[in-house]
Amino acid sequence: MGDDDGYFGEDVAAEYDRSEAEMFRPGAVDPAVDLLAGLAGDGAALELGVGTGRIALPLAARGVPVHGVDLSRAMVARLRAKPGGEEVGVTIGDFATTRVAGEFAVVYLVFNTIGNLTTQDAQVDCFRTAAAHLRPGGCFVVEVGVPELRRLPPGQSAVPFRIGDSGWAFDTFDTVTQAMSSHYVTIVGGRARHRSIPFRYVWPAELDLMARLAGLRLRERWEDWTRAPFTGESGAHVSVWAKPAG
Repeated sequence: MGDDDGYFGEDVAAEYDRSEAEMFRPGAVDPAVDLLAGLAGDGAALELGVGTGRIALPLAARGVPVHGVDLSRAMVARLRAKPGGEEVGVTIGDFATTRVAGEFAVVYLVFNTIGNLTTQDAQVDCFRTAAAHLRPGGCFVVEVGVPELRRLPPGQSAVPFRIGDSGWAFDTFDTVTQAMSSHYVTIVGGRARHRSIPFRYVWPAELDLMARLAGLRLRERWEDWTRAPFTGESGAHVSVWAKPAG
């Protein structure tokens, strides 16, 4: 893995679409693209953490001009190799602070990517960066899980989220610092390989405060891209903050 690619270098990029195949199925992609296309309207969209283009490519295929920001050249190379990849402009850089030319109707972060920013300061910077790119009345959209701390009994710091014959995956949490890591153990030929990716978990109310610091206000919050109601039992949320139109 190259240092310039952060935690998403060649070894991760080469397997990403296969390892996250469930997130590439139409049932996971189409509702997100529908909502984002509706918010974009006649404007352009900016994806922070564009990766291999899971959302950017089908959104661009709907006729929405899409630009992406990503630190990983290896992930972006996969996007470029796909049909329509040349239609999505990409800037290589830290999506918390990187600025690109143009004004956007919608800026978005999907699939827990806000957590890849591992400090509160970086997450606050990300909201400010999103707001700076939005046209008046534009929206910043974030899809992220609700921290699963209710699943932690006293003395436990790990929560499994994938278990199978070829390996398993689990998250670990530090409830003091809000630091967490996703750990992946893969079994190949009877030997285990381990990798981990750090995150910072963040609560919906904390995100709302970050939005207010950036001059945005919460407009909608749903459980998922189908606009199911967000409740105390929801495991994730899709939140929409708007920039004042005036």
